[in-house]
Amino acid sequence: MSDRLYVFDTTLRDGEQSPGCSMNIDEKMRVAHSLAGLGVDIIEAGFPIASPGDFEAVHRIATEVHGPKIAGLARAAVKDIERAGLAVRPAGDNARIHTFIATSPIHMEAKLRMSPDQVLERAVDAVTQARSLVPEVEFSAEDAGRSEIDFLCRIVEAVIKAGARVINIPDTVGYMTPDEFGYRIRTLIEKVPNSDQAIFSVHCHNDLGLAVANSLAAVENGARQVECTMNGLGERAGNASLEEIVMIMKTRSDRYDIETGIDTTKIVPTSKLVSQITGMNVQPNKAIVGANAFAHESGIHQDGVLKHKKTYEIMTPESVGWTTNRMVLGKHSGRAALKARYLELGVELTDERLIEVIGRFKVLADKKKDIFDEDLMSILSSDSGLETERVKLLSLHAESGTNDVPVATVELDIEGVNHKATSEGDGPIDATFKAIKSLVEPKGKLLLYAVNAITVGTDAQGEVTVRLQDGDRIVNGQGADTDIIVASAQALICALNKLPNMHANAVHAQYSGV
Repeated sequence: MSDRLYVFDTTLRDGEQSPGCSMNIDEKMRVAHSLAGLGVDIIEAGFPIASPGDFEAVHRIATEVHGPKIAGLARAAVKDIERAGLAVRPAGDNARIHTFIATSPIHMEAKLRMSPDQVLERAVDAVTQARSLVPEVEFSAEDAGRSEIDFLCRIVEAVIKAGARVINIPDTVGYMTPDEFGYRIRTLIEKVPNSDQAIFSVHCHNDLGLAVANSLAAVENGARQVECTMNGLGERAGNASLEEIVMIMKTRSDRYDIETGIDTTKIVPTSKLVSQITGMNVQPNKAIVGANAFAHESGIHQDGVLKHKKTYEIMTPESVGWTTNRMVLGKHSGRAALKARYLELGVELTDERLIEVIGRFKVLADKKKDIFDEDLMSILSSDSGLETERVKLLSLHAESGTNDVPVATVELDIEGVNHKATSEGDGPIDATFKAIKSLVEPKGKLLLYAVNAITVGTDAQGEVTVRLQDGDRIVNGQGADTDIIVASAQALICALNKLPNMHANAVHAQYSGV
């Protein structure tokens, strides 16, 4: 067995499949560069045949992101594999096609309507085709956790013979327990005659809260690649959490004498970036990256930590990228100093991007006495990431009081034309939203409105996430400002700009009642 665990990050593919977590191409590029800096071994960049946008994102990542292998997902179908091969081709020797087909009785019978022999033949054909296009092929047996072990052995042996060099055993629906899953991995490695010609991988979902535990059980039984996501993002209850798996390996090196290539000091910055872009806030008590992960309120705990940190801290905050450093630069600071601080935070800004960022930084510095690293990251997330913002906020005035009906007046630039509207609401934010949505179509159904204080203090920026649904399209918008009403307006406008059919309303009402 190798003493190296390969980290396969699927934040950009499986993580993006979380409702409301879709990213545009520029956002995907930012995450991909951050993952490369983190040191992941493989980035699953997307599902190229799913849409032209997905293909373009995978192709750009394969072209511009260097270091990790770049994988494109493909069903065991000729067109899927051709499309994936074209998308990852720019990665050269680091290109990988990840092809899959379901192998459990329920999936083969109810979904594929294929016999086991037909599935095996399709899998072999897919691997053979993929191997002719790229240097490395990974094969996944979808729903392997509920597949019959004898058939699983047959298909794994066949695809390895066809050229697959990574075999992924997914617990697709998060059904298995650690002892069952570990035994399944060990059985496959022992029973498949050519198992020594491939690396065994696992992809565990968290439906029963066992994704990380099942992944660890697999590693203990011979798996040497783990598929995971930042913050545990993913369909339904999510995937195995990258940060948890990596820090378990590092913290419990006495039990797991296995290394990863992850720079753990970049875990928290990457986690924050993913959270800001997707709008999926990390729960405060989340292991490793939660705001309370290293907080101590109990008097007994505080006393112990003051005497010796290891009494209650099994790892240091600094080891995963937590920092209490303040941004000491002010409104008179220059571009070089600001660029250097972002670089320390793991963000490399182009000169063009720096010009945009320093403008926002100085506006914030005029409003806020102390600027924290979190404020700097929020400046980046406040950009919609769109080349053209069809809607821009020009002005906002809101009135509210204990005995007054809240009223908001907004002025928007919609595709180069100024529009103004006033609305009443249940509060100043509700009134602001009604005024904005009276000026645009489609309005989008509000699925989520969430507020998070970026830092401490009454002058802290409020970070607002808005999630809208228009038909089958779900988009997120973020806004940040020391004025929470302004931040809310920014977040709604950011989301509206992501709706493809958004346009100015034909009737520009000057007043809209409740």
